[in-house]
Amino acid sequence: MLQNPSQKYQSHPPISLPDRQWPDRVLTKAPRWLSTDLRDGNQALAEPMDSARKLRFWEQLIACGFKEIEVAFPAASETDFQFVRRLIEENRIPEDVTIQVLTQARSDLIERTFASLEGAKRATVHLYNATAPLFRTLVFRQSKEEIIQLAVNASRQIRTLCEEKPGTQWNYEYSPETFCFTEPDFALQVCEAVTDVWEPSRERPMILNLPATVEVNTPNVYADQIEYFCRHFSRRSDVCISVHPHNDRGCGIAAAELAILAGADRVEGCLFGNGERTGNVCLVTLAMNLYSQGIDPELDFSDIKSVVECVEQCNQLPVHPRHPYAGKLAFTAFSGSHQDAIKKGFNARESSPSPRWEMPYLPVDPKDIGCTYEAVIRVNSQSGKSGAAWMLEQNHGLVLPRGLQQDFSHHVQRQTDRHGHEMTLTALWQLFRELYGPHPLAEYQLLDYRSESYADGALQLVAKTQTPEGIITLQGKGNGLLSAMTDGLKSHFAITVGIDHYHEHTLGRHSESRSAAYIRCIFANGESHWGVAVDNDISRASLQALLNTLLPIIGSKVITG
Repeated sequence: MLQNPSQKYQSHPPISLPDRQWPDRVLTKAPRWLSTDLRDGNQALAEPMDSARKLRFWEQLIACGFKEIEVAFPAASETDFQFVRRLIEENRIPEDVTIQVLTQARSDLIERTFASLEGAKRATVHLYNATAPLFRTLVFRQSKEEIIQLAVNASRQIRTLCEEKPGTQWNYEYSPETFCFTEPDFALQVCEAVTDVWEPSRERPMILNLPATVEVNTPNVYADQIEYFCRHFSRRSDVCISVHPHNDRGCGIAAAELAILAGADRVEGCLFGNGERTGNVCLVTLAMNLYSQGIDPELDFSDIKSVVECVEQCNQLPVHPRHPYAGKLAFTAFSGSHQDAIKKGFNARESSPSPRWEMPYLPVDPKDIGCTYEAVIRVNSQSGKSGAAWMLEQNHGLVLPRGLQQDFSHHVQRQTDRHGHEMTLTALWQLFRELYGPHPLAEYQLLDYRSESYADGALQLVAKTQTPEGIITLQGKGNGLLSAMTDGLKSHFAITVGIDHYHEHTLGRHSESRSAAYIRCIFANGESHWGVAVDNDISRASLQALLNTLLPIIGSKVITG
């Protein structure tokens, strides 16, 4: 018995490659992509897709720009066989798209596979057999020589069948399955033998797929294995090196990216990482990672929401809310410090002539993948003053002064602490209106006003105002509209009002745009309150904002409209 259960595991030995080159390379272009959603992803589903769902998924992959799609294991089921036939017979395959099918190294399965491809214009036949020591001794009980002969015999049969059907442009893919824990020299040996049978050339293309069937070590070890293979394979320039990383250690993305640096030409995976166990590598994340570095991934995810909707419906599996780029919360900030940085980033972007995207916490512009900015900042008990201010600015055009941001955030904090839930935009706007009065139903409503200036610089104001008690007329004198209004309030209500802060801005770039006014007043009892108003006339807006500061002092009713 082992005292520590972890002692029953052992690390997979790394490869000796002291002069490795991949760490000094950078990604500069997109690899070839192969979607395996309809085959590898489908076989991993508790309820595999029916023909209708597979067809919808197929159309989505075409819309995203995939040129190579593994569509089925046609010898495995009648559903898969008939799906391949339907794509061919109904002319659903675009001229520049190659379908791929998988088969094991068995003569009858290979025959059935070719029967499914009858009439295809372009097709890749993908053969695999496991090569790792564990599988040779435990699963198949075959020697190295027998493993090689199995692959050679199957490859010879595939070449013969391809030559019998010259109407199809054939491509051949061979996978030494379990490559990542196969002895490097034996992986080379079996691939050399298979390649000798196929004799690859421009007219006879070939793909060697080197899969991380099960992740058994860190991504750098996988990269070393790929580079070692590429440097020692005798016909490297005649073949496409493909990788098929799984995600057992959660490192599938890193493994794929480092494998490309190490010499791989193509990546096989699924949208959002569906696949056996913890899944295949996520092609959406890989493509968008390239995009975020200024590299065209040659795939189109400009409407990511529709892609998510399709995949969730077809796979009957949810895309995680925090899945990179595609999750509902992928770009969302609840943290106050994050919100403040994002808000400042957007403010700087508005005044910058540079098209370059430089935004705190947002690696790509959500609009590039069809998302709005509404979900970027959301308010809960963890949010600071910038969150609520951002939402009001984005949806109502109000650019709150810093002091008002702080005041409003205190009220929001109390609300979210009280009920413990996220605060929606509707709830935020309702609370803001109740506190500061920017609505046509304020209890103290300016109906009309007139002013007259005197030679000494003084200004006389007469303001007709609706109050809960009826219509009153406020009269005052001062050196401006606001000071005259405070004089009128003192005369009528015996309230001493001092204006501590005033801010205004337009809500648009046109001359007829409405304007917003923000006022903070200090009263004789030491209290200070903010008022906000919006009007086509900035003078009216400023007077109404001043009246709205009276709500907490004289009394107010809850506004529900």
